[in-house]
Amino acid sequence: MTAVTHVYEDRWGAIIDHADARFVEIRWYDTTSAMSVDEFQQWLTNFAAEVERLRRPSILVDATRFLFDPAKTSAEWWYANIVPRYNAAGVKKFAFHMTAGVPEVGSPPEIQAPAAFLTAYFAWRQAALDWLASATPPTVR
Repeated sequence: MTAVTHVYEDRWGAIIDHADARFVEIRWYDTTSAMSVDEFQQWLTNFAAEVERLRRPSILVDATRFLFDPAKTSAEWWYANIVPRYNAAGVKKFAFHMTAGVPEVGSPPEIQAPAAFLTAYFAWRQAALDWLASATPPTVR
């Protein structure tokens, strides 16, 4: 039996620690359609604090029910305020579980500087879990 702990949950989603599998997960809910930019940024800031506290080498983002419009915020904010915290916590792999048809799904894992970790996109949860559990990350292309 694996140790799984719900660290936090609210109307937007849950933070789940998969201690034995060595990853922490965001599981977004479809209520994110009503999320403001400030609420989104605060949620990610809280998640980053949990990543720092737990120090797992991998992150899984279940975005299959994520409905917040990312065009409302900027990638620059994430790279400036969140990525350095993940880097400092020792994150090595970052997997997105997305709905099929998202253009990034299936693209080769890559490091998106200034991130120090590989990021990959998957249409199947099990594929994301298998990648996170793999001993050696794929070659970055």
